[in-house]
Amino acid sequence: MENTKLGHHISQQFEEELQDIRTRVMTMGGLVEKQLSDALMALSDMNSELAEVVVTNDYKINALEVSIDEECTQILARRQPTASDLRLVIAVIKTITDLERIGDEAERVARMALHFAEAGGDRKMLVGILHLGELVRGMLHGALDAFARMDTEAAINVAREDPKADREYESILRELITYMMEDPRAIPNVVNIMWSARALERIGDRARNICEYVIYLVKGKDVRHTSLDKVESEARNRK
Repeated sequence: MENTKLGHHISQQFEEELQDIRTRVMTMGGLVEKQLSDALMALSDMNSELAEVVVTNDYKINALEVSIDEECTQILARRQPTASDLRLVIAVIKTITDLERIGDEAERVARMALHFAEAGGDRKMLVGILHLGELVRGMLHGALDAFARMDTEAAINVAREDPKADREYESILRELITYMMEDPRAIPNVVNIMWSARALERIGDRARNICEYVIYLVKGKDVRHTSLDKVESEARNRK
Protein backbone atom coordinates (compact mmCIF):
# COMPACT_ATOMS: atom_id res chain seq x y z
CA MET A 1 0.00 0.00 0.00
CA GLU A 2 1.19 3.51 -0.76
CA ASN A 3 -0.37 6.20 1.35
CA THR A 4 0.27 9.86 0.52
CA LYS A 5 -0.61 12.48 3.07
CA LEU A 6 -1.50 16.07 2.33
CA GLY A 7 1.46 18.36 2.48
CA HIS A 8 1.99 20.76 5.37
CA HIS A 9 0.85 24.29 4.67
CA ILE A 10 1.75 27.58 6.25
CA SER A 11 -1.96 28.27 6.53
CA GLN A 12 -3.65 25.93 8.97
CA GLN A 13 -6.98 27.02 7.54
CA PHE A 14 -5.92 25.84 4.07
CA GLU A 15 -5.06 22.42 5.46
CA GLU A 16 -8.44 22.28 7.15
CA GLU A 17 -10.19 23.20 3.91
CA LEU A 18 -8.44 20.42 2.02
CA GLN A 19 -9.21 17.92 4.75
CA ASP A 20 -12.82 19.05 4.79
CA ILE A 21 -13.41 18.36 1.11
CA ARG A 22 -11.89 14.89 1.50
CA THR A 23 -14.13 14.20 4.48
CA ARG A 24 -17.20 15.44 2.64
CA VAL A 25 -16.41 13.20 -0.33
CA MET A 26 -16.44 10.22 2.05
CA THR A 27 -19.74 11.38 3.53
CA MET A 28 -21.22 11.60 0.05
CA GLY A 29 -19.72 8.21 -0.82
CA GLY A 30 -21.31 6.63 2.25
CA LEU A 31 -24.71 7.98 1.25
CA VAL A 32 -24.29 6.69 -2.30
CA GLU A 33 -23.29 3.27 -0.98
CA LYS A 34 -26.42 3.15 1.16
CA GLN A 35 -28.58 4.17 -1.78
CA LEU A 36 -27.15 1.33 -3.85
CA SER A 37 -27.49 -1.20 -1.04
CA ASP A 38 -31.09 -0.19 -0.40
CA ALA A 39 -31.94 -0.31 -4.10
CA LEU A 40 -30.58 -3.84 -4.37
CA MET A 41 -32.41 -4.90 -1.23
CA ALA A 42 -35.64 -3.37 -2.52
CA LEU A 43 -35.21 -5.34 -5.73
CA SER A 44 -34.33 -8.58 -3.97
CA ASP A 45 -37.25 -8.35 -1.53
CA MET A 46 -39.62 -6.69 -4.01
CA ASN A 47 -39.99 -4.00 -1.36
CA SER A 48 -41.83 -1.02 -2.84
CA GLU A 49 -41.55 1.10 0.31
CA LEU A 50 -37.76 0.82 0.42
CA ALA A 51 -37.55 1.54 -3.30
CA GLU A 52 -39.57 4.72 -2.75
CA VAL A 53 -37.14 5.79 -0.03
CA VAL A 54 -34.22 5.43 -2.45
CA VAL A 55 -35.98 7.46 -5.12
CA THR A 56 -36.91 10.16 -2.61
CA ASN A 57 -33.42 10.44 -1.11
CA ASP A 58 -31.60 11.04 -4.39
CA TYR A 59 -31.86 14.80 -3.87
CA LYS A 60 -29.49 14.53 -0.88
CA ILE A 61 -26.70 13.25 -3.13
CA ASN A 62 -27.36 15.99 -5.69
CA ALA A 63 -27.21 18.65 -2.97
CA LEU A 64 -23.90 17.33 -1.67
CA GLU A 65 -22.39 17.37 -5.14
CA VAL A 66 -23.35 21.01 -5.64
CA SER A 67 -22.09 22.00 -2.19
CA ILE A 68 -18.72 20.22 -2.47
CA ASP A 69 -18.20 21.51 -6.00
CA GLU A 70 -18.81 25.06 -4.80
CA GLU A 71 -16.32 24.59 -1.95
CA CYS A 72 -13.71 23.31 -4.42
CA THR A 73 -14.30 26.31 -6.67
CA GLN A 74 -13.75 28.63 -3.71
CA ILE A 75 -10.48 26.86 -2.85
CA LEU A 76 -9.26 27.21 -6.45
CA ALA A 77 -10.14 30.90 -6.49
CA ARG A 78 -8.75 31.85 -3.07
CA ARG A 79 -5.80 29.51 -2.63
CA GLN A 80 -4.63 28.92 -6.21
CA PRO A 81 -3.27 25.49 -5.20
CA THR A 82 -0.42 23.80 -7.03
CA ALA A 83 1.08 20.30 -7.37
CA SER A 84 -0.53 17.69 -5.09
CA ASP A 85 -3.00 20.18 -3.63
CA LEU A 86 -4.30 21.04 -7.08
CA ARG A 87 -4.53 17.35 -7.96
CA LEU A 88 -6.55 16.74 -4.80
CA VAL A 89 -9.10 19.42 -5.66
CA ILE A 90 -9.37 18.15 -9.25
CA ALA A 91 -9.73 14.54 -8.05
CA VAL A 92 -12.47 15.57 -5.63
CA ILE A 93 -14.41 17.41 -8.35
CA LYS A 94 -14.20 14.41 -10.65
CA THR A 95 -15.03 11.91 -7.90
CA ILE A 96 -18.18 13.69 -6.76
CA THR A 97 -19.39 13.84 -10.36
CA ASP A 98 -19.10 10.07 -10.63
CA LEU A 99 -20.68 9.57 -7.22
CA GLU A 100 -23.66 11.70 -8.22
CA ARG A 101 -24.11 9.61 -11.35
CA ILE A 102 -23.82 6.39 -9.35
CA GLY A 103 -26.62 7.79 -7.19
CA ASP A 104 -28.68 8.31 -10.34
CA GLU A 105 -28.05 4.70 -11.39
CA ALA A 106 -29.09 3.46 -7.95
CA GLU A 107 -32.29 5.46 -8.31
CA ARG A 108 -32.94 3.76 -11.66
CA VAL A 109 -32.56 0.35 -10.04
CA ALA A 110 -35.00 1.41 -7.31
CA ARG A 111 -37.55 2.57 -9.88
CA MET A 112 -37.23 -0.77 -11.66
CA ALA A 113 -37.78 -2.51 -8.33
CA LEU A 114 -41.04 -0.58 -8.01
CA HIS A 115 -42.21 -1.64 -11.47
CA PHE A 116 -41.12 -5.24 -10.90
CA ALA A 117 -42.95 -5.47 -7.58
CA GLU A 118 -46.12 -3.94 -9.02
CA ALA A 119 -46.06 -6.37 -11.95
CA GLY A 120 -45.47 -9.38 -9.71
CA GLY A 121 -42.34 -10.37 -11.63
CA ASP A 122 -40.67 -13.76 -11.48
CA ARG A 123 -37.88 -13.71 -8.88
CA LYS A 124 -35.74 -16.16 -10.82
CA MET A 125 -35.13 -13.41 -13.36
CA LEU A 126 -33.28 -11.47 -10.67
CA VAL A 127 -30.56 -13.97 -9.76
CA GLY A 128 -27.99 -12.66 -12.23
CA ILE A 129 -28.68 -8.99 -11.68
CA LEU A 130 -28.46 -9.31 -7.90
CA HIS A 131 -25.11 -11.04 -8.23
CA LEU A 132 -23.88 -8.25 -10.48
CA GLY A 133 -25.23 -5.76 -7.96
CA GLU A 134 -23.16 -7.26 -5.16
CA LEU A 135 -20.07 -7.20 -7.36
CA VAL A 136 -20.36 -3.51 -8.24
CA ARG A 137 -21.33 -2.60 -4.68
CA GLY A 138 -18.05 -4.17 -3.57
CA MET A 139 -16.22 -2.22 -6.26
CA LEU A 140 -17.75 1.05 -5.07
CA HIS A 141 -16.82 0.34 -1.47
CA GLY A 142 -13.27 -0.58 -2.49
CA ALA A 143 -12.89 2.54 -4.63
CA LEU A 144 -14.01 4.79 -1.78
CA ASP A 145 -11.68 3.00 0.62
CA ALA A 146 -8.79 3.49 -1.82
CA PHE A 147 -9.66 7.19 -2.07
CA ALA A 148 -9.81 7.58 1.71
CA ARG A 149 -6.38 5.96 2.15
CA MET A 150 -4.90 7.24 -1.14
CA ASP A 151 -3.97 3.62 -1.79
CA THR A 152 -2.95 2.89 -5.37
CA GLU A 153 -2.65 -0.87 -4.82
CA ALA A 154 -6.23 -1.03 -3.59
CA ALA A 155 -7.30 1.11 -6.54
CA ILE A 156 -5.67 -1.33 -8.97
CA ASN A 157 -7.42 -4.28 -7.34
CA VAL A 158 -10.81 -2.63 -7.72
CA ALA A 159 -10.14 -1.62 -11.33
CA ARG A 160 -9.33 -5.24 -12.15
CA GLU A 161 -12.89 -6.21 -11.16
CA ASP A 162 -14.41 -4.08 -13.93
CA PRO A 163 -13.95 -6.64 -16.76
CA LYS A 164 -15.68 -9.23 -14.54
CA ALA A 165 -18.65 -6.88 -14.16
CA ASP A 166 -18.74 -6.40 -17.93
CA ARG A 167 -18.78 -10.16 -18.50
CA GLU A 168 -21.57 -10.66 -15.99
CA TYR A 169 -23.59 -7.92 -17.67
CA GLU A 170 -23.23 -9.60 -21.06
CA SER A 171 -24.24 -12.94 -19.55
CA ILE A 172 -27.35 -11.37 -18.03
CA LEU A 173 -28.36 -9.91 -21.38
CA ARG A 174 -28.08 -13.31 -23.07
CA GLU A 175 -30.18 -14.91 -20.35
CA LEU A 176 -32.85 -12.22 -20.52
CA ILE A 177 -33.11 -12.50 -24.30
CA THR A 178 -33.83 -16.20 -23.80
CA TYR A 179 -36.65 -15.31 -21.38
CA MET A 180 -38.22 -13.01 -23.97
CA MET A 181 -37.98 -15.62 -26.70
CA GLU A 182 -39.60 -18.26 -24.51
CA ASP A 183 -42.38 -16.05 -23.18
CA PRO A 184 -43.21 -12.77 -24.98
CA ARG A 185 -45.49 -11.83 -22.07
CA ALA A 186 -42.36 -11.36 -19.96
CA ILE A 187 -40.95 -8.70 -22.28
CA PRO A 188 -41.99 -5.62 -20.20
CA ASN A 189 -40.37 -7.00 -17.05
CA VAL A 190 -37.31 -8.20 -18.94
CA VAL A 191 -36.76 -4.79 -20.52
CA ASN A 192 -36.85 -3.17 -17.08
CA ILE A 193 -34.31 -5.67 -15.79
CA MET A 194 -32.09 -4.98 -18.80
CA TRP A 195 -32.06 -1.28 -17.99
CA SER A 196 -31.20 -2.06 -14.39
CA ALA A 197 -28.38 -4.37 -15.45
CA ARG A 198 -27.04 -1.56 -17.61
CA ALA A 199 -27.23 0.82 -14.64
CA LEU A 200 -25.22 -1.60 -12.49
CA GLU A 201 -22.64 -2.11 -15.22
CA ARG A 202 -22.21 1.67 -15.39
CA ILE A 203 -21.71 1.79 -11.62
CA GLY A 204 -18.79 -0.59 -12.09
CA ASP A 205 -17.35 1.72 -14.75
CA ARG A 206 -17.66 4.73 -12.46
CA ALA A 207 -16.08 2.88 -9.54
CA ARG A 208 -13.12 2.24 -11.83
CA ASN A 209 -13.08 5.94 -12.71
CA ILE A 210 -12.69 6.79 -9.02
CA CYS A 211 -9.76 4.38 -8.82
CA GLU A 212 -8.13 6.18 -11.74
CA TYR A 213 -8.52 9.48 -9.88
CA VAL A 214 -6.75 7.94 -6.88
CA ILE A 215 -3.81 7.01 -9.10
CA TYR A 216 -3.79 10.51 -10.59
CA LEU A 217 -3.89 12.06 -7.12
CA VAL A 218 -1.05 9.94 -5.70
CA LYS A 219 1.16 9.51 -8.77
CA GLY A 220 0.31 12.53 -10.90
CA LYS A 221 -0.43 10.18 -13.82
CA ASP A 222 -3.59 10.45 -15.89
CA VAL A 223 -4.52 6.83 -16.64
CA ARG A 224 -7.96 7.39 -18.13
CA HIS A 225 -8.73 5.58 -21.40
CA THR A 226 -5.81 3.20 -20.94
CA SER A 227 -5.61 -0.57 -20.55
CA LEU A 228 -5.62 -2.20 -17.14
CA ASP A 229 -2.02 -3.27 -17.63
CA LYS A 230 -1.05 0.33 -18.37
CA VAL A 231 -3.01 1.54 -15.34
CA GLU A 232 -1.16 -0.95 -13.14
CA SER A 233 2.22 0.00 -14.61
CA GLU A 234 1.65 3.73 -14.08
CA ALA A 235 0.33 3.20 -10.56
CA ARG A 236 3.32 1.16 -9.50
CA ASN A 237 5.98 3.35 -11.04
CA ARG A 238 7.34 5.98 -8.72
CA LYS A 239 7.06 9.63 -9.66
